[in-house]
Amino acid sequence: MRCGMPTSLAVILVMAGTLVPAARAVVHGGGVGACNYCHVMHDPHGTVEQPLLNGGTASDICLSCHGAAYGAVLGVDALGPPPERGPGNFVFLTEDNLNDGPDGITNPIGGDAAGHNIDAPAYGLATDGTRMTSPGGSYPADSMQCTSCHDPHGNTNYRFLWGNGASPGGDGSFSGGAFDATGLDLEAGGAESNSLHIAYRSGVSNWCGTCHGGYLDRHNRMGSSFRHRVDLTFSNRSATQYNVYNGTLDPLGGSAATAYLAEIPFADPTTTTTSTVGPTMSSRVMCLSCHRAHASSAPAAGRWDFNIDTLGQDGVVSGSYTLPNPYGDPDQEPLCRKCHSGGQGGGHDSFVE
Repeated sequence: MRCGMPTSLAVILVMAGTLVPAARAVVHGGGVGACNYCHVMHDPHGTVEQPLLNGGTASDICLSCHGAAYGAVLGVDALGPPPERGPGNFVFLTEDNLNDGPDGITNPIGGDAAGHNIDAPAYGLATDGTRMTSPGGSYPADSMQCTSCHDPHGNTNYRFLWGNGASPGGDGSFSGGAFDATGLDLEAGGAESNSLHIAYRSGVSNWCGTCHGGYLDRHNRMGSSFRHRVDLTFSNRSATQYNVYNGTLDPLGGSAATAYLAEIPFADPTTTTTSTVGPTMSSRVMCLSCHRAHASSAPAAGRWDFNIDTLGQDGVVSGSYTLPNPYGDPDQEPLCRKCHSGGQGGGHDSFVE
C-alpha cells in the first residue's frame, strides 16, 4: 500500500551516494575544485538553469551525496528505510497512505503529509501537492529545497543550518539564528539510540517557527483545539512522569539516570550525545520532541502516528512502514504517555500543566 520509488531511480540513488567519497571533506568547505561537485563553470549553450547547477534542482544535487550515504536521508524502500539517525527519511514522502487510525482505509493520508516535500525530481520527489505554503506560515511550498534549511556552501552552525540573519533568499528570515545542537557522525552506521543520539540544547522551536510560527502560537494559546507546551520548560509533573515512565507494562519503573528516550528528545543546555538522563525543570519541550525534521512514516512527520491507540496498530491499516516501538509491547500506548500520565497524552489538562 505505497507508491514505491522506481527501480531505476533506486539504483541511481545507491550509486550516487558512492560517486564522490573524497569530496566529503572539501565540498562544503571550499577546497580546491569543490565548486565542481555542485556547479558547472560555464554554460555556453544556455541549457543549464541558474545558478549553474550540476543537476536538475538543488535537492537533486544534495541527495546525490546525502541520499544513500553521509546521513542517508533518502532510502530506496519506504518499507525498509535506513537506520534512523534523527531527522527522519524523505522516502516516506513516496507513501500512498500514512493513516493507521480507525478511518485509515476510508480516509487515507498521502505521502505529502509525511514531512518536508523537497523538489528532487531525479529521485521521484516533488513539492507539496496539497499545501501552497508552510503549515502555520507563509513559505512557498514550491520553493522547498534542502537548501531552504541548509546552507550548501557551509557555515559554523549545526548541520549548516541557516541562521544569524541569513536565509536562502537573502532576506534575513532566520533572524533568531540557528539552533544549538550536536549531531551524530554522518558516516557512522547504526541507528540512533538512547545512549547515542543528537544533543539538542536550545533554540529549536524558535528556528522552526521561522516558517511554522503559527503552530507555536496555536499550541501555546488558551482555547486552542490542541494546546501543548512548545518552547517552554517542563513542568515538575511532566519531568517526573518522563523520568519514571518505562512503558505501559512498567509505568513507574524508570529512573531519571536512564530515562532518556531517543524517540522523545528534549532540549537542555547541559545535554550531550551520550547523555541518558531525563529532563529537569530547566529542560524544554520543542517541536522535535514530537516531530521529525525531514519526514516520517506518520502524518505531520510525527515520531509516532498520532491517530493510533496502541503502537501495535502502526502500519497495519495503511500498509506503511511500522515505526520502531521503543518498548516492544504491541499494546504500548502512544508515546504521549512518556510525559503525560492520564488519557491519550494525558488529556487537555496535563498537556498544558
